Amino acid sequence: MANLGYMQVVRGCNQYCRFCSNPASGYMLDLPTAKRQIDDFAERGYYGVILTGGEPSLSDLIPDIAAYAVASGLHVRMITNGSRLGKPGIAESYAEAGLSHYHVSIHTCREPLEDFLTGVKGSFKAAMDALDALGRVGATVNINTVINKYNADHLDETVRALVGRAPVISHFVWNNLDPSMGRADTNRDTAPRLADFELSLARAMRWLDKSGRSFRVERVPLCYMTEFAHCSTETRKIVKGEERTVHFLDDKGTVRQTDFTHPKAEVCQQCSLDSICGGLFELGDHYDLGELHPVFVDREAIVRKIRRAD
Repeated sequence: MANLGYMQVVRGCNQYCRFCSNPASGYMLDLPTAKRQIDDFAERGYYGVILTGGEPSLSDLIPDIAAYAVASGLHVRMITNGSRLGKPGIAESYAEAGLSHYHVSIHTCREPLEDFLTGVKGSFKAAMDALDALGRVGATVNINTVINKYNADHLDETVRALVGRAPVISHFVWNNLDPSMGRADTNRDTAPRLADFELSLARAMRWLDKSGRSFRVERVPLCYMTEFAHCSTETRKIVKGEERTVHFLDDKGTVRQTDFTHPKAEVCQQCSLDSICGGLFELGDHYDLGELHPVFVDREAIVRKIRRAD
């Protein structure tokens, strides 16, 4: 099992994404606390740690935190909007500390729309500069994309454009927006319906699969990705019995998650994949129960494919 721990390094950000699930709280992690959290992950036998935020690169402690985690035997990665990684010396200092894997958040290949979604003019260019800088230091790069109403129809276009722009990209992660969290609860215009992204997500997954690149999908029920059910983050964690610990910088404190299922409709009980499907946030509120439907495919074939990949 490749359990990963999450550490919120800061809760401030230099962007103002319309769907941010962790709005600024003013807190920033200090090095002694970071070391205690890393020790906890190491004692639990975790594979690695993910530095997140807010925007973690706003902390001057990233090299120290990364170096301590690597010395503790943990793989280190960062979730970032990339806004500072293109600046001279930043990517180099992180690489020297052992931070070599990044999840760069880019939600669309359409520059004006990316700037609108992040609330900052120039954010798309900054992300492109980050990809160039990470390529120069030999980092590995994933792209994190929040599926929302504004990008739902061109997820495949974004995949092709970004891979063409930065061959260093090897993996994509799509996270379907949870309308109940953070700013999305106020900016309800950002929340998609499942049908809004069904076709473009399928095209994107098929294109990546044919190109030999990997991907994961979060918060999308299996009836909307049956062909690639083995690529659902929740399904993989359910099958492998994984856990996830998150150290938040707010009132939630430390949360250890072992249950990766969300609400389901009555019709889900008829589905052959019900026991390995994560369900869907806000079902019956934003998402219509009628959007879900049972599928009848070989559950065990999916389970075997996930276990063979370990």
